[in-house]
Amino acid sequence: MRLLWAALSLAAAVSAGPDRSAAQSAEDPVVVELFTSQGCSSCPPADALLAELAGRDDVIALALHVDYWDYIGWTDSFGDSAFTTRQKGYARASGHRTIYTPQMIVEGHDHVVGYKPMKLAELIGRHGDAAPLADLTLRREGDKLHIRAEARGALPRKLLVQLVRYLPEGTVDIRKGENAGRTIKYTNIVTEWEVLGGWDGTEPLEMEVAVDGDKPCVVVLQEPGHGAIVAAARLR
Repeated sequence: MRLLWAALSLAAAVSAGPDRSAAQSAEDPVVVELFTSQGCSSCPPADALLAELAGRDDVIALALHVDYWDYIGWTDSFGDSAFTTRQKGYARASGHRTIYTPQMIVEGHDHVVGYKPMKLAELIGRHGDAAPLADLTLRREGDKLHIRAEARGALPRKLLVQLVRYLPEGTVDIRKGENAGRTIKYTNIVTEWEVLGGWDGTEPLEMEVAVDGDKPCVVVLQEPGHGAIVAAARLR
């Protein structure tokens, strides 16, 4: 894994180019969604790769556990039918009829099916180089999350403002199914994905929402219909 990750990091560094600073990377992170399942024998390598990505400031790595493998003997303790629906939405938007695990979606646009670290590195670098269409900042005061966004130009269309909460890690002893007998540590496990409203970019976005607990907060600005992610920000 470390050798594979070294290759991934190298590929990302090469594709990012010499002009992209660490500050820019942290300010405009690339969103990587992993659709995974505790009942999928092909998923642990991708789960481990997501754990490596979770340590990077220039990436927001999110694990969405689906429920369609539960029938083979093990119910995913993090599974949610809403995440299965989200993955199906991405499939429809891209003209695909079938969904798979593991699958990573980069910036709501590019699909990586299976464990393909080099392809993922290329996509992260490519999206990281792209000029963001909006500036997005978050600030939390107690149980209030303040969201501010400002368009850098005309937006392609009205965007969905979405709030994501996740559990940083969780370890599961899997007793049945394809991974029976394995103890697997999962990272950045999404527990909530909520649409807060819409924004057309003509005026700066100013929004305040109630949040509780100490789970990290992520805000994602995305084109409707499971389209491209325009901007994202995180408070750990």
